[in-house]
Amino acid sequence: MDIKGNAIYQQMQSMVSEVNGLNFQAPKVELNPSGSNFAEMLTQAVNNVNDLQGTSREMQKQFDMGDPNLSLADVMIAKEKSGIAFEATIQVRNKLLEAYKTIMNMPV
Repeated sequence: MDIKGNAIYQQMQSMVSEVNGLNFQAPKVELNPSGSNFAEMLTQAVNNVNDLQGTSREMQKQFDMGDPNLSLADVMIAKEKSGIAFEATIQVRNKLLEAYKTIMNMPV
């Protein structure tokens, strides 16, 4: 079996010149705009939960002070909204930690 290095090299050079002659351009890859800044989105979600809890606390204080503009139903609804938002945040945190652990345990 006789392999001629010059012949193979010339074939490779001709292939390269053909590809260069085609003016090949790589397709443009568009970034996912929704995933572009996860940290900002997470910060906004945590701030939203904090605002809901603050509003609930404030409404509860006003109701305890005897504010006639607030009903018990309004206070309880605000409290439930903040509780549900907090539980959802805890679930997201748990899923993120689980994903982190899974990635860290992957073999390299």
